[in-house]
Amino acid sequence: MDYLYYLANASLTLRVVEHLKRNNFPVQFVTVIHQIDGWAIRVKMESPLEARQDGDFQAYLKELGIPYPSNIRVQMAMWSLETGQTPVDVMRRYQVAIVCHGRPDIEEIEAFRHQFVRGLGYCPETLA
Repeated sequence: MDYLYYLANASLTLRVVEHLKRNNFPVQFVTVIHQIDGWAIRVKMESPLEARQDGDFQAYLKELGIPYPSNIRVQMAMWSLETGQTPVDVMRRYQVAIVCHGRPDIEEIEAFRHQFVRGLGYCPETLA
């Protein structure tokens, strides 16, 4: 099962990752991409969730964001990551900011947020 959502800021993205860890979902990988206007998060499960669990998870995601109508560049970047290409190569090729790919990692998202804010000298709304 695959879930692809758009989230408005870093706090919502962190909440999704915490939710995945807290509920022991059979996560194969999580991909987080930062964009100027928000965050794209893709969650791929190792095995299908039960119908009720799937419905609950989708409802949770819809409370925090919206299904992501990805553009071809983001789709290709996510597909490239899934096929084993390195995040650095994918970022160069598709000009997207891959925050993390693999196991859900709160520390990587926090580190990205802090470095970005430090570089700008202020905190944009999407990094709040």
